[in-house]
Amino acid sequence: MKFRDHKSQPPSELELAPMIDVVFLLLIFFLVTWQFARFERDMDVSVPAAENTDDTQKTIGEIILNVREDGTVVLNGSTVNSADLLIRLQKISDAYPDQAVILRGDSKANFQHIIKVLDTIKQSGIWNVAFATTKPEPEPEPEEPK
Repeated sequence: MKFRDHKSQPPSELELAPMIDVVFLLLIFFLVTWQFARFERDMDVSVPAAENTDDTQKTIGEIILNVREDGTVVLNGSTVNSADLLIRLQKISDAYPDQAVILRGDSKANFQHIIKVLDTIKQSGIWNVAFATTKPEPEPEPEEPK
């Protein structure tokens, strides 16, 4: 019986090029997904709580409108006034007639600010509007007396 001599085989080399390609692809993937997710994470907006909320999947290209407590409107990360918002939404509506808009109104915002943004959305011709809500936090159970 003939055994192989382990010393006669050359050691296999680690291929770095494919590994570097995979690392760069992962880096690009995470940067792109982070870019889309950061528009919805406006820390100045605390959306109201609702019992029946749907955990719908985000669609690519949906518009996120944040209405802060003071009435400031933030469209996909940039602050806009109502005239600029109307122009931008009309351009989007002309290019994409079924465009979805997610309206994230602060729970402490004056209702008139949110209605003003809704009127602007309607004027632009966008009909697909959803309101962002969160599930209410469960109330802590009362402690029993000892």
